[in-house]
Amino acid sequence: MEAIIAALISGGLALLGVVITVSFGNKKTEAQLDKNQAITDTKLEALTREVREHNNFARRIPVIEEQMKVANHRIDDLEKEKERRA
Repeated sequence: MEAIIAALISGGLALLGVVITVSFGNKKTEAQLDKNQAITDTKLEALTREVREHNNFARRIPVIEEQMKVANHRIDDLEKEKERRA
């Protein structure tokens, strides 16, 4: 009978040890996950900002190209007019 009681006490203490160990392990894992999530969020915000800047440039490039075409035509017209006068 004493052996059974001793085994139950030992088993209970072992189980308590495992529960405590798992609990602390879970807290540590959750803290690491929170840290990693914060890092990921920060990187995602930076990437989003860069994408928005890129998109802004992508929208402006066709406008600049069109303005360059107009400026080149005006230069060509002025050069031709200068040649006619000379």
